[in-house]
Amino acid sequence: MKRISDHLLLTLFASVWLWNTAVIASERPNIVMIVGDDMGWTDFGFMGSKIVHTPNLDKLAGESTLFPNGYVPTSLCRASLATLLTGLYGHQHQICCNDPPEGVNRAEMNPFMRRAPALPRLLSSLGYVSLQTGKFWEGHYVNAGFTEGMTVKGRHGDDGLVIGRTTMKPIEEFLDRHKGEPFFLWYAPMMPHEPHNPPDRLLAHYKQEGRPLALVRYYAMCEWFDETCGELLRSLEKRGLSGNTLVVFVVDNGWIQSMEPPKKGMNHFDPKSKRSPYDGGVRTPILFRWPGKIPVARRNDLISTIDLAPTMLAAAGMTPPPSMQGINLLPFIKEAKPIDRDAVFGEIFVHTCVKLGHPGLNLTHRWVREGDWKLIVPADSNSKPELFNLSDDPHEKANLASDRPEQVTKLNDRLKEWWNGH
Repeated sequence: MKRISDHLLLTLFASVWLWNTAVIASERPNIVMIVGDDMGWTDFGFMGSKIVHTPNLDKLAGESTLFPNGYVPTSLCRASLATLLTGLYGHQHQICCNDPPEGVNRAEMNPFMRRAPALPRLLSSLGYVSLQTGKFWEGHYVNAGFTEGMTVKGRHGDDGLVIGRTTMKPIEEFLDRHKGEPFFLWYAPMMPHEPHNPPDRLLAHYKQEGRPLALVRYYAMCEWFDETCGELLRSLEKRGLSGNTLVVFVVDNGWIQSMEPPKKGMNHFDPKSKRSPYDGGVRTPILFRWPGKIPVARRNDLISTIDLAPTMLAAAGMTPPPSMQGINLLPFIKEAKPIDRDAVFGEIFVHTCVKLGHPGLNLTHRWVREGDWKLIVPADSNSKPELFNLSDDPHEKANLASDRPEQVTKLNDRLKEWWNGH
């Protein structure tokens, strides 16, 4: 009789545990991360653009907490994407450059992501399924812990790059396959990234007398990207998923279209944008939408993309690993409290690695923004620092370093305290 009672008790305990687990899993939000690629921080309607049409992202911003003063630490796509996936600075995850040194196989860079606290891998321990689409430089999608994906090899993201430009079907199929399961969706189309080849119907929106064709094509690409974001958001809505889905929007790095004569190939960007320490390269709006959980607001706090992984993990009910130096933003957003930070930091690296596993050897600049002040310090000791007041000079045209040496010293000390470059 005792054995039967014990068996019934054990069965009852197991049933209650399974029920609780199911309840907890059902309460976890789905997480969708939308990552723009090579898009200027000013080139959105919700950021004040009177030229670029972004109605879908404007609508998303109107339903979100918006941080117009968001930053990526590194304005190079691979390093920036790795930070989004890991919550680590480049000098921590060590995926600093797009390409390995000459003669070194690309696969030798993959262990960095396999060792990192990658968001999909951590979420899988909570029962999340995940899908990688679009840009992903780290070899096979399983290297970051995705349960499903489109990229299995190559540079940029090989087969994953059809998402957005060609089709949204893999996302639709993923959502239909995993009804009732919490999911993490990585939507990082190579848009509005070059090649700037938008549909003719969108080019017509921007053609006007005196506007260079290069600028027309870039603007049209931004609108095309916006259209795909709208398609994704409507896919969630028609499946009844919007209410319990945290949507996070960010851009991997900025872009200012170059007006110089076209060069062979791509990379037609202004020197003060992509791959630079200027706001044209490192600044991005960041949006969080979670209906009923996150208020609609516009916040002027300084935030960084190192904050995104801790915030998403916290939303899923997980304490972020101690290696993540970012802030869980949820309590500050929900309670409308000022974020406990007065500065954000960043680092710029060369495109092609000098030596794997040695971030300091690949460093070109470090930068810090504290309030309205921003300091840029070159890694080359023979080059002089630059100091800007972004309130008066948002496009960083007037270097005030020689006029405000005390401010340079103060911010340089903060940079050294954060990371000394070695």
